[in-house]
Amino acid sequence: MEELRIARAQKSQLKDQFVETDQSRKELELKIIASEEMLRALIQERELLRTEPKNALLKAEEESRRKGDSSGTKYFSEFSFTEIAEAAQNFDPSLKIGKGGYGTVYRGLLRLTPVAIKIMNGHSTRGSQDFQQEINVLREVRHPNLITLIGACPEPCTLVYEYIPNGSLDHWLRDSDRAKQLPWRARICIATELCSALAFLHSWKPHSIVHGDVKPGNILLDAHFKSKLSDFGMSRLLSGGKRSSNNTTVVHLTKPKGTIGYIDPKFLVTGELTTSSDVYSLGIVLLELLTRRPASGIANVVRKAIKAGTLAAILDPSAGEWPYTLAKKFTHLALSCCEMSRRNRPDLKSEVGTVLQSIRASC
Repeated sequence: MEELRIARAQKSQLKDQFVETDQSRKELELKIIASEEMLRALIQERELLRTEPKNALLKAEEESRRKGDSSGTKYFSEFSFTEIAEAAQNFDPSLKIGKGGYGTVYRGLLRLTPVAIKIMNGHSTRGSQDFQQEINVLREVRHPNLITLIGACPEPCTLVYEYIPNGSLDHWLRDSDRAKQLPWRARICIATELCSALAFLHSWKPHSIVHGDVKPGNILLDAHFKSKLSDFGMSRLLSGGKRSSNNTTVVHLTKPKGTIGYIDPKFLVTGELTTSSDVYSLGIVLLELLTRRPASGIANVVRKAIKAGTLAAILDPSAGEWPYTLAKKFTHLALSCCEMSRRNRPDLKSEVGTVLQSIRASC
């Protein structure tokens, strides 16, 4: 009898184990199905990210053909990644000239031409979007004070620009010894050139172009300290946007991006990006050229100095002796660009450009 009881107990235990095993098998099958679905979704996302850069090149070509404009095609090339890797000596670390959230930039020699090679973080949606945006803008737009996009490689997302040897304005302003090589006359020239580049973008037809991230880090200086505005990953065409209260076309972004200190406060609050947003950023850059102080809070510091009659005390001495009358005129212009109300900010072409040209002519 004892053996029968034990056998029955073992049978019951085996039955329970079988039920548990069967349940575990079903749970495992469900997990496998879920994993397969997730894998398929990841593969689809990867393929989308891989095709977006290629589509960006195709869209740019189609747009050029649609407009009947061959200038973009004439000056734009599609490179193989092998050719780009050779140009940068297999991305030798000693040739690295920049790194950030967007990717990494290398100096290279491509077809006997000095170039800057930006390998973007293309395995993210942001990287692919920035890649496409830069191509859309820089393939079509040419100006002496805008960086020239020579070509691209769709996979991985790589952009090839003209090489600008003196690096960014930020690099010069942040170093006290280097800043001495940027006298006040050179700074006024840089301000005038930057205004010219932005006015050109804002008057682009059929739709204005907003840069969206104007700052010293995106202003490059060539061998003669001529400025070139770069990094158009955040730029936007003002097409199909709504009209603002002052009858300006705006683009609404649900997640405003930019650099703290330079970003238009109105854009930060409302998500509405307009040409006036670039005017605000320009004003901050002008104040930095004057004072070499940090961007955050700089407008308030300068306003207080103007009110107290101590403007001369906050001018950057490494620029040399600023002519006070010119410095004051330059300061008031910069502060007008930094007005909180967009209605009170000046027009780039008819107001800011005119004043800067007059200041430059009197140097």
